[in-house]
Amino acid sequence: MGNLYLVRHGQASFGSDDYDQLSPRGREQGIRLGQYWRERAKAFGTHESAPFDAVLIGTLKRHRQTWEAMAEGAGWVHTPQIWPGLDEYDSHALIQTVHPEPLAKPDTPEMYRHHFRVLRDALKKWMSGQSQPQNMPSYVDFVRGVTSALDHVRQNHTGPVLIVSSGGPISTAVGHILGTPAETTIELNLRIRNTSLTEFAYTPKRHMLVTYNTLPHLDDAAHAKWITYA
Repeated sequence: MGNLYLVRHGQASFGSDDYDQLSPRGREQGIRLGQYWRERAKAFGTHESAPFDAVLIGTLKRHRQTWEAMAEGAGWVHTPQIWPGLDEYDSHALIQTVHPEPLAKPDTPEMYRHHFRVLRDALKKWMSGQSQPQNMPSYVDFVRGVTSALDHVRQNHTGPVLIVSSGGPISTAVGHILGTPAETTIELNLRIRNTSLTEFAYTPKRHMLVTYNTLPHLDDAAHAKWITYA
């Protein structure tokens, strides 16, 4: 039985012109996660520079930057495999299907809440097949891209594998394994934290959920303010 670890990217640049870029805090989160893994390896008496059978990441900058920060913190040596099916959905394209006028940049708590209320509505319509956002796959094809990565792991590996992706694909993977309705998958998605760890155990036949959305590397007073969601 193998273990698959799914990591959501570090804090990105929400509200800026280029969201697909780690913030300084997001890079710190990635380095800290790598340090945590190195500390854990030492505690178990292992010092591997390449502890994973494989590393898969999406094509987005924040995926690559998170992986690079983790590798720096842990001292890992790996060449990740690029897997486009692990890319996030386009939230702007989704929102346009229910709110054609551009949303103002959120700069107050209420504006942040409004943004995610609109996104939740847009996700529901896309996932039910009621809308097709511009330049995006159908939800069926989005799920297929995520499950293709899961199938690849089961069919080609037996040891630990790491995936670095986004909240949408990770929550979709969890929802697929547990058979949750779309509404539950959306709630999983909107509550996933930056650099959180989700763990699956897997056999050649199936994946099984072990943990979801954990932050063992930030679970102390010194890092309490490092916990972010975007």
